[in-house]
Amino acid sequence: MKNGKWNAENIPSQKGRVAIVTGSSSGIGYETARILANKQASVIIAVRNLDKGNKALAKILQQNQDADVKVMELDLANLASVKNFAENFQKNYLRLDLLINNAGVMIPPYSKTTDGFELQFGTNHLGHFALTGQLLELLISTEGSRIVNLSSGAHSIGKIDFDDLNWEKRSYAKWKAYGDSKLANIYFTYELDRKLKDNGIDTLVTASHPGWTATELQRTGGVVEYLTGILAQDITMGALPTLRAAIEAGLKGGEYFGPNGFMEMRGYPIKVETNELSKDQGISKKLWVVSEKLTGVKFEFNKKAQSAI
Repeated sequence: MKNGKWNAENIPSQKGRVAIVTGSSSGIGYETARILANKQASVIIAVRNLDKGNKALAKILQQNQDADVKVMELDLANLASVKNFAENFQKNYLRLDLLINNAGVMIPPYSKTTDGFELQFGTNHLGHFALTGQLLELLISTEGSRIVNLSSGAHSIGKIDFDDLNWEKRSYAKWKAYGDSKLANIYFTYELDRKLKDNGIDTLVTASHPGWTATELQRTGGVVEYLTGILAQDITMGALPTLRAAIEAGLKGGEYFGPNGFMEMRGYPIKVETNELSKDQGISKKLWVVSEKLTGVKFEFNKKAQSAI
């Protein structure tokens, strides 16, 4: 690591490892998938739009014809699609080393998922919660496996209203709803970390945020979209916190990575802190129970599976 500046050169060969990167047809997800593929991992581009996914795959292969990359359909705003993806993946793969829960929607107009959840909470949190739960047995059975949840500095404006998760009673505030979904990503990380440790399971869960990175997510953002063109870092830098959270040796679980610059907006990845509200175990436990109920996915922490692979 040159001058304390962690970058892709710090990533050792990932040969023999299997990685899923959700939402990886563009932006940070694409860059994460591209780098992992260049490090010889078998990478699954898990995306809602197969045409975009195949274009991303073609770009990666154009740069590296030896890359082992596949595209699989995954719509996180549809729990049936999440279940179908998990079942199809497990039919074709005997291990899962990295699950990178990258996909997300950011400040769209009010809408709901197929299952009736507010779109940002339903996609960014519940979709990934359901996906992780249905792949957990395979993750546990894979030595050295890791889950990375992408959050945002916007988690600091979140405060989950359990009485109105779908914004049916309140006037919709899209930034607030986005903050809620990113705060939920942190609660999920911390609670899953506790449950894995309590059950003596070695699979790690970490989290990251990309700072202010120029991606397609800002396309609905008005002034945010304008400022992004001036102030944001590119996806090459924006993907580094995710990659460090996924690859860094010696982590214990529950770590959070973000850029080292002013207000964590840009820079090289370092360990950073989430806000105080995100560390409330009472809220994280409540959200876990609610999430299991809403998704119908119950996590099974079966340590016996750890020695299967």
